[in-house]
Amino acid sequence: MNGKNMGSDMRMIVGVSGATGVEMSYYLLRALKDTENCEIHLILSEGAKVTWDLESSVPLEELTALADFIYDEKDLAAAVSSGSFVTDGMVILPCSMKTLAGISVGYAENLLIRAADVCLKEGRKVVLVPREMPFGKIHIENLKKASDLGCVIVPPVLTFYNNPRTLEDQIHHIIGKILLQFGISYEHFVPWTGAPKE
Repeated sequence: MNGKNMGSDMRMIVGVSGATGVEMSYYLLRALKDTENCEIHLILSEGAKVTWDLESSVPLEELTALADFIYDEKDLAAAVSSGSFVTDGMVILPCSMKTLAGISVGYAENLLIRAADVCLKEGRKVVLVPREMPFGKIHIENLKKASDLGCVIVPPVLTFYNNPRTLEDQIHHIIGKILLQFGISYEHFVPWTGAPKE
C-alpha cells in the first residue's frame, strides 16, 4: 500500500465501535502500518468484537496484529486517556450512533469516547466515520454538534466518478478520504482530476 507520511513521525489512535462496517478498519490499519514512522494505538469496543465475528471473514487477530498498542474500552487509565500523551489525532471507523452521542455531549463512559474527548480538548483532529442509514433527527443533531466541536465527519458514502468495480474499490476510496485529513497519501485512492477535455 505504501502510504506516505508527508510530515515527521506520527502517532495515531484508531477506534473501532460496534457499528456495521468494522472490516473497513482493517484497511485503515493496513494503510497506517505501511505509512513510514506511524505508531498505531487501537481501541476496540466490546461491540466491535461482536460485530467483527458477525461480518468479517478476516480473523480479528489479523487486525490487532497491525497495531503497536491495543486497549480495552474499559481501560480508562490507558495512555491515550490523557492529553499529556501526544498524538496526531484519532479516527473512529466505524462510528456508532451511541459513540457519536457520547462524543457530542462529552459523556466519556469508555476509553473510545474518552480518547476522542482528549483529542478535541487538545485541539487534535478527530475523524468520525458514522454508519447509519437513514440518519434520524437526533443523529443529525449529534453530527452537527460533533462537527461544531471540531470533528471531521467522513460518512462512508459510495463513489462513482472513479469507476469503482468492487466493494474493495469503494472501501479504498473511503480510506483515502480519511487519510487525506492527516496528510497521508494512499496509493489505492483515485482523486478527481477534472472532467476530460474533448
